[in-house]
Amino acid sequence: MGKVSPEIDTDLNTTSKHSKSQTTLYFAIGSSLTFILYIILVLIPVGSCFRLDGSSNSLGLTFSYTSVMVQNFFELRSQDQLNCYSQFLQIWDVIFAVIYTSMYCFWILYFLENRRIFLIIPILAMIADWAENYAEILMINSYTNSNSISETLVSIGSGINSFKLILSSLTYLIIIAGISIKLKSYITKPKQFDN
Repeated sequence: MGKVSPEIDTDLNTTSKHSKSQTTLYFAIGSSLTFILYIILVLIPVGSCFRLDGSSNSLGLTFSYTSVMVQNFFELRSQDQLNCYSQFLQIWDVIFAVIYTSMYCFWILYFLENRRIFLIIPILAMIADWAENYAEILMINSYTNSNSISETLVSIGSGINSFKLILSSLTYLIIIAGISIKLKSYITKPKQFDN
């Protein structure tokens, strides 16, 4: 058999690369739609059972928290609301972390094609999210059983939460950098004219 000419080989590689990039883009868009629909159809309705007007509705959304903040958060809610919050952390928020991590990973793969090392940042953020959820569940159980919360547990939960939010911020920066690189590549790409 004859050898494939370098031009044809290059064309095949370019086509294969373009096809892979298109597939990644479809996954990124699909996971983004899933992210939005999950928030609207699942997180908001399920979270309504512990949500209060004029109050923080999730410890995980504050950069850090203290024992006083946690105690206040729990005292404002009934036992049924705390049970609902605990279930939310064990099930629905865990699934949400998988969805948003998938979305971030697909966008990073699309914008920064060969830099898979950056995927570690959103994956670590997801693990930190799960760990912080577990710490919150332990706090709820402690509060329910003894009406007190360990300072150490609060510090651990708060530290993990801060780490998670730092990683999330880094993820956004990576995606923004990827968008900039993609735009620059597109703008500076030489135009091809048909003969």
